Order: sequence, then structure tokens, then C-alpha cells
Amino acid sequence: MSTFNMDNQWLPFTPNRTFKNDPRVFSAANGAYFTTHDGRQVLDGISSLWCVGAGHNVKHINEAIKKQLDNLDYATAFQASNPQAFKAAEMIAAMAPGDLNKVLFCNSGSEAADTSLKVALAYHRARGEGHRNVFIGRERGYHGVGFGGMSVGGIPANRKAFGTALLPRVDHMRFIHDPVNHAYIHGVEPQWQEDILLELENRILTLHDPSNIAAVMVEPVAGSAGSYLPPQGYLKRLREICDKHGILLIFDEVITGFGRMGVNFAADYYGVVPDMLNFAKAVTNGVIPLGGVICRDHLYNTIMHANEKSPEHAIEFFHGYTYSGHPVACAAAIATLTHFKDEDLFARAGGMGKVLGDAMHSAFKGLPNVIGIRTFGLAGAVELSSIAGLPGKRAYDIFIECFHKGVLVRPAGENLVLAPPFVVDKAQIETMVGVLADAIKKHA
Repeated sequence: MSTFNMDNQWLPFTPNRTFKNDPRVFSAANGAYFTTHDGRQVLDGISSLWCVGAGHNVKHINEAIKKQLDNLDYATAFQASNPQAFKAAEMIAAMAPGDLNKVLFCNSGSEAADTSLKVALAYHRARGEGHRNVFIGRERGYHGVGFGGMSVGGIPANRKAFGTALLPRVDHMRFIHDPVNHAYIHGVEPQWQEDILLELENRILTLHDPSNIAAVMVEPVAGSAGSYLPPQGYLKRLREICDKHGILLIFDEVITGFGRMGVNFAADYYGVVPDMLNFAKAVTNGVIPLGGVICRDHLYNTIMHANEKSPEHAIEFFHGYTYSGHPVACAAAIATLTHFKDEDLFARAGGMGKVLGDAMHSAFKGLPNVIGIRTFGLAGAVELSSIAGLPGKRAYDIFIECFHKGVLVRPAGENLVLAPPFVVDKAQIETMVGVLADAIKKHA
């Protein structure tokens, strides 16, 4: 058994006060399994936070990283670049829909969110509409933990301690979920009897005046809040509204990007091309941090054109990160995307998604405290009623129970989320679902 000092690390999004009493520490991983510090096998039911689509310890990806380290370990991204960054950008642009062709690299989904907001402001300024500086997000949306992403995001717990520092000119659309009519969703897009985007057109845009709106940012599927799907036609209608008023549409695909929906992006699944698409997580199979923003050609061209009379040495867009386009991270991305294609893992994710959805709806419906089940692509959530005065406690206790029974699930408010690697098999899905079902019954 390994020994380690837990006194110095401050764990993120974790109840640190109690963690030491029941530490959850992974020391190795392979395929769909973790090995804990005390030698137990734990099924990775969440792709280690949506990242590990190809499964753990993929030799092809590991070897690409080792090779890159021996060749070029790091090079500045400012006033220079490296071959791996060019290649990764080319591959990502080729996968993206429409004319999403220009890739700005960063290191995480949080950085991608803030980057896309800055691109939006720079674009409108370049067009002579610098007064467009209002952003629209959505209730219960998640766009990372930078101040820009938090401002546009709409999860109360992520915002409440930082309110005085949030961006001032931000508004939020209503949430996409109807808890009564959309409690159980499997294989079909939910339908609203009303047009929930009327509020955007008739209230929010009117309040701020459409000419002041820079961009709308949404997750195509609200992943962090607990896997909530947009109503049928919602994203297409949102695209139309943005086009009508000259507003940029940003998709945060940090969760849905690179295969989770059985296709390249949720933009492909829903048939909507945004003006920018934020990505991270699965692009490197989680092995090394890498994120980015894919921009449509006209955004890049507009900013370049606005600067064509400035001196040739002048920088057009004052933004970037020390590790933008890091050669080792980009090598990991190239290897990961190649592996996804060679093994046809996106199609596999789509097929296993139906297996997961069928299993979840069959096992969970009718269990104590279950008030909803939603499945999409290779992901799903079971929603529970809360314990009076203790929001999130039931889901947290079930999460702990599952861990000790050998399955890692994710608690998200009153939801338990499953999003296994694309390489998961039917038997592993049955194990995940069975363990979670037993835990729900135990904590009734």
C-alpha cells in the first residue's frame, strides 16, 4: 500500500474537510479501469471527467508523447510555432463543420471560454461595432472557472462567492429542461409546447438592444449541470436569432466534442454551425492539457483586414498563453485523433450509447427517489429527489457507495452521471448500471 502526505494539496471541487477520512486515490489505469492506491480495481464510469474517450494507457498516444519529448519538449508560441501545432490545428479544422477553420490553442475549457469571449469583442471592434459588449449565457450553463466563463455560466454555486468580480454586462436565458414533461428522455429530442427562445427575442434582446449584444454562448448539451438535452429545433432557432441580429453564436463543446455524441461534434449532431466552437478534454484523451477555440474564417479575416494598414510587425490580437500549441500536447492530440479515426471510436460511442441508454432506463426507472433519467450519445444521468435541507447529499452518498463498490460515477447536484470511455463493452455497462442501481436502493 502506498503512503503519501495529503497535507499540502488543496483539491478542486472537492469537500477537502472530509477527503482525508476516505481518500480516493488512483495510482494506475488501463482500458476502462483505474487501480487505487490500495490495489482495488474501479471502473471509470465518467471517462475521468469526460476526457478519456479511447480508454486509459493507449500505447499509440503514449509513444507519440515520448517521441515528441525526445525531439522538441517545448517552444514558445509567441512569434514562433512548431510543426505539431500546425498539424493538430489542421486535423481539428478538418473535423469541424462548415468554415470553422482557424484554431486558437489554449490549455483548458476554462481558457477556451474566456478566449472565445475575447475573440467576440475583438471581432466586433474590428467591424466598427465596439459597442457590442453584452454577452448572453444560460441558466445552469457551465463555461469553466475563469471570470469570463463564470460570468456567462449560470450555475449558482460556481458564481455566488465571486459576484463582485463577474463581468457586468451579461444576461442569461432560461434553462432548457422541463422537469415534468422531460423527466425521461432516451433516443428522442425533448419537445416544448412553447417556444422557450421567445424570452431571448422579446425580453433579453429588447432589454439590452440587439445592437449591443456581442455573443451568445451555450453548451449544446448542458453537461456539467447534469446532462440536459436541448429541445427539438432549439439550437437551429438560436442560430437564426443570432444571424438576424448580427450576434455571434459560441458552442461550448468541451464535453460533447470529439465523439461523445457518436459524431465529431454536437454541432454535427444538431446540424448547426456556430461562429466559434470551444474544445478541450477528449482532444488529447486527457493525457496532457490542451484546449482551443475553432473560429469561422470570417472572424479571422475581419480582424486581419482591420489591421491591414497597421505596420507589418504589429500584433493583430493581443491574446495567448505560454503553453498555446504546446508541442507535446499537440503531439498527443494528433495521436489521439488518429487513434479515434483508425479504431472508428466515434461510431462505437454512438452504438454503445444506445446500450447505455437502454440499460439506464431499464434499471433506474421506478427506483426510490428517481425523478428523471436522461441519456444522449454515450452519456446519461439519473436525477434524484433531494433530502430536505441537504441538497446534493443523496447523490454524494451514492457516489461514495459506488466508488467503494468499484465504479466511478459523477455527482452533479441531484444527478448521478455516467459517461464511460468509448471502448466500454456491454458487460462493463451492465456492471456500472447495476452498482449504481444498488446504491440508489441502499440510500433510499
